[in-house]
Amino acid sequence: MAKLVVFDMDGVLVDIESSWVYVHRHFGVDNEHSLQAYLRGEIDDLEFIRRDVALWMERDPTLTMDRLKRILSTAPLMKGARETVEILRMKGAKTAIVSAGIDILAERVAIELEMDMFFANGFVADCLGRLTGEGILNVRLDGKDQKVQMLANMFGFDKSGIVSVGNSRYDIPMFDASGLGIAFCPEDDDILQRADRVVHEKDLRRILDIL
Repeated sequence: MAKLVVFDMDGVLVDIESSWVYVHRHFGVDNEHSLQAYLRGEIDDLEFIRRDVALWMERDPTLTMDRLKRILSTAPLMKGARETVEILRMKGAKTAIVSAGIDILAERVAIELEMDMFFANGFVADCLGRLTGEGILNVRLDGKDQKVQMLANMFGFDKSGIVSVGNSRYDIPMFDASGLGIAFCPEDDDILQRADRVVHEKDLRRILDIL
């Protein structure tokens, strides 16, 4: 049995494509220009966050953390997420979220599912809770292995006791830092090629069959 199971959030624990896109759609904005700039290496992760926040603040200049929480409160959990984490907890495994998504949602999910830790990206707000436009970078999109290693050190587990569950090429570094990498409803061929096991059914309980 795994000692630590690390989950990506968007498309794995939560049944949405992306927490960022979820907010974009709420405000009716599109970040395709920034996305392409990021993929070309023209901007870094923090600037990518700033540009996304700027899109939202064009629609709501006094956007607050509370409003973002209300928006993200409607994001649905993945089928089987609650039961899966509960069974892992009963078996004595630690569980954590490592996501380049939004920490407001990661915190909500971690609390609802009684998970041990979460790492995700956030925002700077003023004393009234209004976004300043600056971001807080906790997880680089291509650097999730660093957080997995941090968790391993924190809990005192070696690589063989760690399982990572992700759905895209950006989760491959998590797999590299784990003894077992599970691709859950994979979005691209890259993660298929690097996963130890694959789950195609949109039900997170299927990973328990592997574990």
